[in-house]
Parts: sequence; C-alpha cells; structure tokens
Amino acid sequence: MKLGADLKAFEKRLGHSFRDPALLVRALTHSSISSPTRPDNQRLEFLGDRVLGLVMAEALFEADRSASEGQLAPRFNALVRKETCAEVARELDLGAVLKLGRSEMMSGGRRKEALLADAMEAVIAAVYRDGGFDAAKALVRGLWEKRIGAVEADARDAKTALQEWAQARGQKPPSYSELARKGPDHAPVFTIEVTLESGQSASAEAMSKRQAEQAAAKALLLRLEAGNG
Repeated sequence: MKLGADLKAFEKRLGHSFRDPALLVRALTHSSISSPTRPDNQRLEFLGDRVLGLVMAEALFEADRSASEGQLAPRFNALVRKETCAEVARELDLGAVLKLGRSEMMSGGRRKEALLADAMEAVIAAVYRDGGFDAAKALVRGLWEKRIGAVEADARDAKTALQEWAQARGQKPPSYSELARKGPDHAPVFTIEVTLESGQSASAEAMSKRQAEQAAAKALLLRLEAGNG
C-alpha cells in the first residue's frame, strides 16, 4: 500500500515512516466509514491508550524520583486524559487526515475532541505495532515533552482547590452557571461563571462545560491568591 500525499505529509509531522502503511490508514479510520474490508481504529485505540499510559507513567517516575504515588497520580491523569490527547492531535493537524463517513464529516467530526483523542491513541498504537515500543516511546515523549515539564500546574484540580478554599473559610461550595453557549452543535463553546458565597466570581470559555468550569475555577483561584478577589 502506498500513502497519498496527505498521509505522507502527516507521517512527516508525526516523525515516523511506516513500514506497514496500512497500520496508519487503519489508525485514522473512524467507525462511520468502516467495512469488513476496511477495519476501524477502535482496537488500535484500546492498545494505544495502554501504550500511552505506560510511557507517561515511566516518564513521571523518572522525572521526579521523590514524588509519592499521591503526587504522581494526578500528573498522570492530566497527561493521558482525552483533552490532552486531542490537543496533541490538533497540533499534528490529525483532523485533516481522519477518514470519516459522510454524516460524521458533515457534523464536524474532524474537530470533535473525542474523535481526535481516540485517533491519536490509535496512531500511537500503530507506531507501536509498526516499530516496537521504543519507537512508540520516542513518539510520545517527543509529542508530550512540553506537557511533561509543565504537568505540575496542569495536574492541579482547580475546582477541588477552590472548594477547599471556600470550605476553609466556612463558605458553601462554589456554584457554577452557564452564561452562554455559542458556535455550532458539533463544536460548541461554553462560557461558565463560578461564584463564591462571599461574592467573588470569575468566568471562562472552553469547548466543554467541564473544561470551562475548571478554567473559571483556576481564574478565580489566581485572583484570590493575588489578593484581588
């Protein structure tokens, strides 16, 4: 099998030349276009999730040899969560080479976070199957390098931290409300406001309610820590 120009360009962005190009094609094939002769990427996604997890666990273990399990676990979760995988996929412009059925394509599948994250995990598995663990490890470490270095801040659960801040001062848990939702149904952007019983508030936008809540909580925490709440 020979890859087209678009997949050859993706190979270059990825930094891995496939000995078996069919693996890459399968990793990029969504179930909406699969058939008995064209398998989708779900099995590879399952495998890639485990490969990513092992590489990240080892990277964190080596990066901070004094960290406890309780410190490592949230860092690990921040690195392997779907949102992070989708961010990496966007940096690679993976959406441009996803193979989708017409209905999925028309509904904006190339930009959907879940599809991007799943395909990213499948691509990791494809590299693992094509070149072995060392090749997959090099790929993941390269793509996730800057995130590994910044994971301490990313791993902080802002909603939990804000709730603890409020409880420590005898306040009720923070309340979250949706101020706005814009954009098409397949790619909405949510604006969420968080408010404390004492009146301090902050808002943030994101492509999911959970992300927007976390971003709003983080913004308010930063304001409170700076003494500007």
